[in-house]
Amino acid sequence: MSYEIEPDPFEVPSLPGGVNIGADEEDVQERLGRDLVTLAKQAVGKRGVFHLALSGGGTPMPFYRRLMIDPLFRELPWAHTHLWIVDERRAPFDDDLNNFRHIHELIVDHVHMPASHVHPMPVDRDDAAEAYEDELRETLFIGGTPGDPERGRLDFVLLGMGGDGHTASLFPHTAALNEEVRWVVDNDGPSVVPPPRVTMTYPLINAARSVAFLVLGSGKAEMIARISTGTDGFETLPCKGVRPESGDLVWYLDRAACGG
Repeated sequence: MSYEIEPDPFEVPSLPGGVNIGADEEDVQERLGRDLVTLAKQAVGKRGVFHLALSGGGTPMPFYRRLMIDPLFRELPWAHTHLWIVDERRAPFDDDLNNFRHIHELIVDHVHMPASHVHPMPVDRDDAAEAYEDELRETLFIGGTPGDPERGRLDFVLLGMGGDGHTASLFPHTAALNEEVRWVVDNDGPSVVPPPRVTMTYPLINAARSVAFLVLGSGKAEMIARISTGTDGFETLPCKGVRPESGDLVWYLDRAACGG
């Protein structure tokens, strides 16, 4: 008796940077978490500090929760970590729409981190973007030798990907995509899901030492395929604008996000 072997529908997508694929969400979280611990310890060993920028949204929140409870990640050097937010809605800190509120509840409330190392975006201020950029520049340029290209860089930026290909609050065909100097800007427009946003820009993200995309689920498979095989530019698919200049880029995906 002969049996016909079903072809495996799983295929590793051809994405810019590295691709790290887990069987499911828990596997992906473990892969990402292990790499995060390694990079954090290396940063603290070399420079005495780890600058971590996190994104909000539904996909990373279970990962942040796991960082707090899984013994695998106990060695994260929170006491030497500065915690930043990649982007934020113009929503008060006590509003459920505020990303940092959830990150604070999941992480900051449970680790020994100096208050001066916690950096929410001051979205209640009209000049929130300017104020946050000033805070970033003042903090990232502490220490080292003036003119050293290693100064002024985030160590690790964790990004997500929307169903429209946006990342951070860099939405398709918005002005923030073409920013070449500012690190943080306001962003709004027809393609921006309300309320208006404050977001890190490509100049800051692409200067980071490590950038990671966390993308999960079959609902993202079509967009992953489009990014890996299509010809659209970053104006249409903002994820494509993330290309670290002298750092690493890794996509952490589950098989479902790859169409498997």
